[in-house]
Amino acid sequence: MSSSSISAPFLVRSAQRGGLRSRLRALADAAVTPLTLDDVLDSFHPLRSGTDLRGRIVAVQPETADAATIVIKPGRDWFGHAPGQYLQVGVDVDGVRLWRCYSLTHGPRPDGHISITVKAIPDGVVSHHLVHRVRPGQMIHLQQAAGDFVLPMPIPQQLLMVTAGSGITPVIGMLRNLFSKAQAPATDITLLHVNQAEPDSIFKDELRALGEAGKIRLVEHFDVRDGLLDLARLEHLVPDIGTRTAYACGPSGLLDALEGWYDERGLALSTERFRAPTLTDAGEGGSVTFAGGTVVEADGATPILDAAEAAGVLMPSGCRMGICMGCVLPMKEGAVRDLRNGEITVAVPGETDPGGVKIQTCINAPAGACHLDH
Repeated sequence: MSSSSISAPFLVRSAQRGGLRSRLRALADAAVTPLTLDDVLDSFHPLRSGTDLRGRIVAVQPETADAATIVIKPGRDWFGHAPGQYLQVGVDVDGVRLWRCYSLTHGPRPDGHISITVKAIPDGVVSHHLVHRVRPGQMIHLQQAAGDFVLPMPIPQQLLMVTAGSGITPVIGMLRNLFSKAQAPATDITLLHVNQAEPDSIFKDELRALGEAGKIRLVEHFDVRDGLLDLARLEHLVPDIGTRTAYACGPSGLLDALEGWYDERGLALSTERFRAPTLTDAGEGGSVTFAGGTVVEADGATPILDAAEAAGVLMPSGCRMGICMGCVLPMKEGAVRDLRNGEITVAVPGETDPGGVKIQTCINAPAGACHLDH
């Protein structure tokens, strides 16, 4: 229908309905003051459409002594994901909302639930909270799935997956998706999975079952049994490594070594990092002053985002790797140092932009005193 064909009575009726809705909304808000209607709806229907995306924890399933799978019913505005992508999860710990990224570990589920598998790391406030403290029925905050650590289409004929520790989490999602299909692709998959010891191996029974069924070739490496993985043995462990499309996920040290090994041979490798690689020579750090007057001290090796959250400052964040730009804040004065390459960014009042110089707090540490507009 063109705009010229819309009748005047139709426009009047639409305006009347819109006005009625507004008046009813105002009455409802007045009835629940000092709350709003949204506050009341949040109590009874927190997963409804049109509100902040949240999820209800359905189950907490132990995987190892320090790892658990969290099954979540997402809100109606959840868009879905591609296997291998990650999810940002926001949890309230001691009154502070903290955001972390975790890989989605499930294949297709008829119940519409999603899952993440979390390993509690030393000093990991959020990971310990999720593994040891959350219970079914609790609500958590979610963002939509993101990340490009996904398999291409069509699926390559030969794949190599190299994982270490919780680096198995995006890969298990890929495998579960592949083998859930009525006719799984005829892909030759080798999985080299590295752990410190057998009890630490997440999903080991499921992976071994896939190996025994001939769906994957599983190569398990345990440091306490086999010593640290020697990349000189890669071609012995995977003789046809040069012909396989390769993916790797795990600690930065392993990924750095693998990327060097592949670069030397002119081979391609896709990697997924849980943290951006950082410099070993950190610098001195300094104080970070926020617009409200809060002052946080941070050493030269700690991202401003981490230091602020540890001090109870509610910070915007995203991937925490310097990719998504979700943590950007304007620096009005001072200097910060990029922990990936050592680059210094300086803001000088009267010389730089009056609105401040935008910095990524997840990959920058203070290089002396600095002031952020937040």
